[in-house]
Amino acid sequence: MKHKDGKYHAQPDKSFKIVPATLLVLVLCGFSFYLGGVFCSEKNRLEGKIVQDVSKTVSTPKEPAVNPLQIKSVAFPECAADYQDYTPCTDPRRWRKYGTHRLTFLERHCPPMLERKQCLVPPPDGYKPPIRWPKSRDECWYRNVPYNWINKQKSNQNWLRKQGEKFMFPGGGTMFPRGVGAYVDLMQDLIPGMKDGTVRTAIDTGCGVASWGGDLLDRGVLTVSLAPRDNHEAQVQFALERGIPAILGVISTQRLPFPSNSFDMAHCSRCLIPWTEFGGIYLLEVHRILRPGGFWILSGPPVNYKNRWRGWNTTVEEQKSDYEKLQDLLTSMCFKMYAKKDDIAVWQKSSDNSCYNKLAEDVYPPKCDESLEPDSAWYTPLRPCVVVPKPELKKSALGSLPKWPERLQVAPQRISNIPGGSASTLKHDDSKWKVRAKHYKKLLPALGTDEIRNVMDMNTVYGGFAAAVIDDPLWVMNVVSSYATNTLPVVYDRGLIGAYHDWCEAFSTYPRTYDLLHLDGLFTAESHRCDMKYVLLEMDRILRPKGYALIRESSYFVDAIASIAKGLRWSCRKEDTEYGVTKEKVLVCQKKLWYSSNSSSR
Repeated sequence: MKHKDGKYHAQPDKSFKIVPATLLVLVLCGFSFYLGGVFCSEKNRLEGKIVQDVSKTVSTPKEPAVNPLQIKSVAFPECAADYQDYTPCTDPRRWRKYGTHRLTFLERHCPPMLERKQCLVPPPDGYKPPIRWPKSRDECWYRNVPYNWINKQKSNQNWLRKQGEKFMFPGGGTMFPRGVGAYVDLMQDLIPGMKDGTVRTAIDTGCGVASWGGDLLDRGVLTVSLAPRDNHEAQVQFALERGIPAILGVISTQRLPFPSNSFDMAHCSRCLIPWTEFGGIYLLEVHRILRPGGFWILSGPPVNYKNRWRGWNTTVEEQKSDYEKLQDLLTSMCFKMYAKKDDIAVWQKSSDNSCYNKLAEDVYPPKCDESLEPDSAWYTPLRPCVVVPKPELKKSALGSLPKWPERLQVAPQRISNIPGGSASTLKHDDSKWKVRAKHYKKLLPALGTDEIRNVMDMNTVYGGFAAAVIDDPLWVMNVVSSYATNTLPVVYDRGLIGAYHDWCEAFSTYPRTYDLLHLDGLFTAESHRCDMKYVLLEMDRILRPKGYALIRESSYFVDAIASIAKGLRWSCRKEDTEYGVTKEKVLVCQKKLWYSSNSSSR
C-alpha cells in the first residue's frame, strides 16, 4: 500500500500486540513534524534560487528588458529599367482592368499582396541629384524627368522648354502664356486676402507643371498641386522635381484624401474637369474641402466666353449655357460671385449657415445627412449632396482664423474634437518638437540647408515637426494615418498641408520625390497591420538618391529596420534621442545613388 510519504508498508499482522494508543499518536506527530521541516527547507531553497535567477534577467522593475526584434538582412533585387517611374497604385499597366466611366481607372487601384513588387526602383539613365531650391523652381535636369514630348506639346503655352541638359520653366500656362506672375498679380487684386496672410493654403486641380503653386510660395501661400497620372504623365513629377508640393490624384468617384473645410482657396486653370456634369458632383467635392469663406477660382471655359468661345471649338450659345448652368450649381451650394475680371472668375463659399438653412429639402443638391462623416476621405465614395459645415465650427471660417503666421501658433477650434486635444496639449507638442528638431539638426546637419527641400512627416499628429522647421527652406507633407485619430483638420487650420494615407499601401507620388522622410513610432503603431518590409520598400521608392530618412522608433524595432535598410542599399547609424532614453532610438539613414545594371551611367 502506498502512503502519502511515497513509501510502501506491509499490512500489519493481526498476531502482533496492539500498541497503546497514546504511544502511536506521539510517533505519528513526531514523524509529521520531521516531514514538515524537510518541505519548508526545500521550499526556501527553491524560492531563493528563483529570485536569484529573475534578478539576473530583470535589471529594474521600472524598465523591463525587451529582446529587440531580429531580422536577417536580405538584399533586394533591382526592378526592371522600365519601372523607373513606377507608381504602384496608379500604374498604367493595370488601367485596362478598370472602367473608363468618370475616369475611374485613374484613381487608386493598388495591386493585391501577391502582385506587390519586392525590388528597388532604379533611377533613369543619367540621373543626377536635383538642382537645389530656389534655383530648382526655374530649371531641372532633363535626365531626371526625361519626357521630351511634353516640351513639344506644350511649348506654345510656355510651360517649359528643353535647353541643353535642362528643362527650363518660364512660368507660362494654358491660361497665362505670358507668365504666371502677372496672372497671380491680377488674382491678388481680386482677392485682397492673398496679400495679408488671410489666405494661406490652396489646392490647384489639374496643376500642369505647378507654376501657379510655385509662384504662390513667395507670396506666403502653400499650395497642394493635384493631377492624375494621365497623358500629361509627368505633371506631378515635374512639380516635385522643382521643389513644389504636389500629389497624384483625380476627382472621380472617391473623395480626395483631405478633410472637410480645410483649404482656403481652390484653383482650376482650364483643368478640363467637367464641373457641370454628373450633377456637379466634382464641384461638390471642392465645396467639401474648401473652408467656409474660402475662394474657388476658375479661369478658362466657360469664363469670358463672349470673347473666348472661338478658340474653344464650340459655339457662343453652348458656352453661355455652360456658364449659366455653372452659376446655378454654385448658387445651390451656397457659393456667391466674389469678383470677375478678364479670364478669371472668383466665387466665395458661404461663411455661415444662413444660406444652408434656406435650402429646400426637395431640390438638388440636397444636404448630406449626419450619417455621412465630412472628414471620411480614404476610399470614401463621392456623394451627390452638400456637406454643411457644423455651426459650432464658425471660428474655422476664413476671416475668423488668425492671419498667417500667427495662425501657426494658435490652437484651432477643431482641436477640441480630438480626444485629449486642447490649447495646452498643442503648446506642449510644439515645445517637444522644437527640442527634437534642434537635436535632429545635430544628427543631420543637412536639415535646415538647401540640400533638403521636399520633406514628408509620415505619421504626424498636430504638424509639430513641420512647425518646428517652418523657417527652413523646405516644405512638409504631413501624413495622418487613415487608421489613427483624425488630427489632419488641425494641421490645415494651422496653415500647414497634408493628406490621409494608409502605409500598408503605396503613397500617391512618383519615385524619387522626397529629400527627407521622417517618422515617429510608425512601426510601433502599424506593425500589426503593415509588413515592415513593404513600408521600407515604399520609403525607398519615394526617397531621392542621396536623400535621408530620420526614423524615430522603439528600441524593439530599430535593429530590424536597420537590417532591412541594409538590403535597400541604405547606410544607417543608430543615435540616441535628445534625452538619451534607452527605450527609443533614432536611425539616421541615407539612400545610396546607384544605377540599373543595364545603365550606361554605371
